[in-house]
Amino acid sequence: MGSRGARAKAAGTEAAATFTTVVEPLGGVESKAMFGGYGIFRVGVMFAIVDSEGRLYLRADDTTSPAFESAGSSQHARMPYWELPDDIRDQPEDLLTWARTAAEVAARGKR
Repeated sequence: MGSRGARAKAAGTEAAATFTTVVEPLGGVESKAMFGGYGIFRVGVMFAIVDSEGRLYLRADDTTSPAFESAGSSQHARMPYWELPDDIRDQPEDLLTWARTAAEVAARGKR
């Protein structure tokens, strides 16, 4: 891995650790290294992705994706994950609310 790749990986690691700490009140939250980034799980169900660059994506569905769209977010490839809006990233209470919703969407998807 070159220096750019190492910096990107470090950004992803730091973002995953920070996000996991902020959403810890949800309970049962853990991160796992996956595909160069991290999957963030609540009670064993993945509800967020942190890529190697440190971008955070939350799980969405037909009901919640319009909120991401109206906030100017983009979808992660063909997956049901949307990038966290920039204005939410530095607002721990709002971030926790968005994460809780994403965890609920992910849990519904596992049924």
